[in-house]
Amino acid sequence: MNFDRKDYSNDILLHLYQGLLKPRMIEEKMLILLRQGKVSKWFSGIGQEAISVGSTLALHPDEYILPLHRNLGVFTGRNVPLDRLFAQWQGKTTGYTKGRDRSFHFGTNEHHIVGMISHLGPQLAVAGGIALADLLDQEPRVTVTYSGDGGASEGDFHEALNVAAVWQLPVIFIIENNGYGLSTPSREQFRFNYFIDKGPAYGMEAVQVDGNNVLEVYDTVKRLAEDLRQNPRPVLLEALTFRMRGHEEASGTKYVPQELFEEWGQKDPVENYEKWLLAEGILDEEARMRFRETIKREIEEGLRVADATPMPTANVEEEIADMYQPFVPSAECLVLGPNDPSTKHQALSTTDKRYVDAISDALRQSMERYPELVLMGQDIADYGGVFKVTEGFVGQFGKGRVRNTPLCESAIVGAGLGLSIRKKKAMVEMQFADFVTCGFNQIVNNLAKSHYRWAQNADVVVRMPTGAGSAAGPFHSQSNEAWFTHTPGLKVVFPSNPHDAKGLLNAAIEDPNPVIYFEHKMLYRSISGPVPDAYYTTPIGKAALAREGSELSIITYGAGVHWASQLADELKLDCDILDLRTLLPWDEEAVRATVLKTGRVILFHEDTLTGGIGGEIAAWIAEHCFEHLDGPVQRVASLDTAIPFSPPLEKAFLPQQRLRERVEKLLAY
Repeated sequence: MNFDRKDYSNDILLHLYQGLLKPRMIEEKMLILLRQGKVSKWFSGIGQEAISVGSTLALHPDEYILPLHRNLGVFTGRNVPLDRLFAQWQGKTTGYTKGRDRSFHFGTNEHHIVGMISHLGPQLAVAGGIALADLLDQEPRVTVTYSGDGGASEGDFHEALNVAAVWQLPVIFIIENNGYGLSTPSREQFRFNYFIDKGPAYGMEAVQVDGNNVLEVYDTVKRLAEDLRQNPRPVLLEALTFRMRGHEEASGTKYVPQELFEEWGQKDPVENYEKWLLAEGILDEEARMRFRETIKREIEEGLRVADATPMPTANVEEEIADMYQPFVPSAECLVLGPNDPSTKHQALSTTDKRYVDAISDALRQSMERYPELVLMGQDIADYGGVFKVTEGFVGQFGKGRVRNTPLCESAIVGAGLGLSIRKKKAMVEMQFADFVTCGFNQIVNNLAKSHYRWAQNADVVVRMPTGAGSAAGPFHSQSNEAWFTHTPGLKVVFPSNPHDAKGLLNAAIEDPNPVIYFEHKMLYRSISGPVPDAYYTTPIGKAALAREGSELSIITYGAGVHWASQLADELKLDCDILDLRTLLPWDEEAVRATVLKTGRVILFHEDTLTGGIGGEIAAWIAEHCFEHLDGPVQRVASLDTAIPFSPPLEKAFLPQQRLRERVEKLLAY
């Protein structure tokens, strides 16, 4: 193996040596502890240390790195305390996830590291969001993220590289090409020879390095980073390497031909670099032993501290509280609702606005209030979005903050988390709520779990144009809110009127937690009402009575509020209509109050019946309010089918007529 020292000093060369040696020695110790049952799982990076060490030491300390399983050298290179690192692997409270996640599934903003999730690919988009924040702030920084050759088969890889290329984001995408995705060899993963062949197709530079040569990796990343800080753009860096152990220890290595181990064993990154340093007189035997002894003592001390730390004691209240970042809304901007006697609404000047205009008004005022807020979505810039919610925004706020995106829901949601890491806010518009499936993993596994796992909030609002009524068929009409109400860590809101549409969207953007904001397409231009002209928020988690009565309670939200109100007018019902407004967390006290008041309850929603939020609330009522009921709790919802296209079929699918039948039945009970 050839090492070209160029103009690097002996101090730098020895610093690289120490950087290589530490993760190797830690790994050797961890393999012993694994056999002793003191750690539960281990993903070995032996043979690949030069990539993470060389790239990490080439960066500035305030530049973010997003590592994977085999990048221990990133953590040691950023001087993460070993006692906390060991505690993390042991599931101790003093680890970075308080025992809630394992291995490198954590981040630390102190060390500018964002760890992985098991799905591998999503972190590439998060890196893009971090780089976008730096670009918007005109900070000359670069972000580095890693992918294995196997993980590069995921769609997230394509989406992240494509967005980075289109937006010219200063990201170095390092592909650790070790020839295998777990047991599957490269020839069964892809049909090209090298990943550098992909670079030109994305319109980005592609560079290949010997991933076992720490000096070559360090020099290449250092050179690229210096260039990217001045001329922002993405680069694909392929590092050729090999892992000398299994994907993880339990999987073994029987699927790898022995000759590959013999070939790559001759290319060991630590042994070869050490031999070269000794041969060049840069390192002597005394210094070699001193370095090893120092690292050994550091490992032993870190293990002593970690071992002395007890396993966590579960605290249910703390576990629940940590799903969300604590947040107190701005009291001076709080407006409960147009019908609430305690609201400050009466003191505010109002204008009659359509539902769609109220949403647009909220976005505009939030953009003015929060200079760090970035809007992203398909066609939202010059075109103004398919529903024209952001029409005219580019002229006021510019294309930096109002960003058209490629068709890549996963990458844009991931970028929202990256922006959050750099203390920005993000609003992501799904063109239709149906399309959120393409970004589902980012929402439920990255945004929702981030704060719980390592105290990093996801300050992201995902706007979801939803609902039926336009004969648009199965892929533009779904009510899919229940997919998200089952996900701790998210907040889910669904306004039914212009007043709440503006107030809840402002509240969602103000809230530092991820909020899924549903807006019914058929309400956009069909309803209007008085909306305060000034900025205000409507509290998340609080229901509101849309109508008051004493004989029956209809608990609903969104378009269901209007359908229930129309029926109440037709039948002259003496009923409560409780508008939930927020579906996660929903207002238990408001539900309890209306149940105790009327004793007869119908849960009504446009979403399909099975698995809908109505079933959850019905179960809660049965558990907590059973003795106050004068009849069985009823659920009325759409059919348990996909949404049909033809108007007569769609009408039969929707629940309005079934609501009439159920109301009459319950009143007669």
